[in-house]
Amino acid sequence: MSLFDVAHPIVLGPFGGLSSVPLTAAVSEAGGLGSYGLYGYDADRIRVTIAALRNATAQPFAVNIWLPTGDEVEPNAQHAIFAQALAPFYEAVGVDVPPRPAQYLPSLEEQTDAILAAAPAVLSVVFGVPSAELVDDAHRRGIRVVGTATTVGEAVALAGSGVDAIVATGAEAAGHRVSFLRPAEESLVGLFSLLPQVVDAVDVPVIAAGGIADRRGVAAAFALGASGVQVGTAFLATEESAVTDAHRDAIRATAADETVLTRAMSGRLARGARNRAVRAIEASGTIAPFPMQNWLTGRFRAAAGEQNLGELQSLWMGQSAPLARYATASEAFAELVAGVPAR
Repeated sequence: MSLFDVAHPIVLGPFGGLSSVPLTAAVSEAGGLGSYGLYGYDADRIRVTIAALRNATAQPFAVNIWLPTGDEVEPNAQHAIFAQALAPFYEAVGVDVPPRPAQYLPSLEEQTDAILAAAPAVLSVVFGVPSAELVDDAHRRGIRVVGTATTVGEAVALAGSGVDAIVATGAEAAGHRVSFLRPAEESLVGLFSLLPQVVDAVDVPVIAAGGIADRRGVAAAFALGASGVQVGTAFLATEESAVTDAHRDAIRATAADETVLTRAMSGRLARGARNRAVRAIEASGTIAPFPMQNWLTGRFRAAAGEQNLGELQSLWMGQSAPLARYATASEAFAELVAGVPAR
């Protein structure tokens, strides 16, 4: 894929909280574009992570951040109320109910300053349109900028901002629905409908995401006009991934119609398995707004991960989870490349 100076048009989906240096490097070393999600990382952690990626691979890679949408809540008095509602989960993993922090997330400026200084090959963004200043600063440093759209309108807005490529992500995809022009519930367009319409509407390369897990999905995406594909769940199930064994097992055991869209774990709509935690939080009717809910559940989810308790983790996965059959990143990559049409 000439835009990113990689041999193959295969992009690793960036996983907020689940990215790993070994998986990112493995995809880049195979000739694709490895990606690493920097959700919640402060400047120091960003610098350390990008340095680790550079030590692991000399090939191009992308880093990903979430743009603020304006509805994020700051720590406030309600923190204690929502934290107490989750007390049974803290107790289940043996951690205390967490006190209110100074902040839930680092500022966008702190993150982008660190990224621009480190100058990775690609910066991808979700939940919005990057500012002209950010795009210009990135381009001056030789950084390509990629936006993410869930509707044609979002794709058009991104193209107008000067991004170099757009990820068209269908409703089948794992994790968060990164809609920003309309509510996520009103932006649930399947990839086969979304992709050709986005290709027709913009004049930059379009990368297809959502439900692609093998050569058949790759071939279909290219037939619909994609210039590349972004794959998450198929790589998330591999041994290089940062997920727990319980999460990996759940990916392979969850049918396409058993994944759900829920706000339970983060306060924003995301696709994953409906485990014990999701069922209980949804039934309680008490879900804090983002990012408070994500921070609060993150305290017990981290401990659950250390204890391999899948019922108390965020088991993000897409609707093609049953097709995630590959043990290693190299096996998954080889399968995906087999679907790329001959040039």
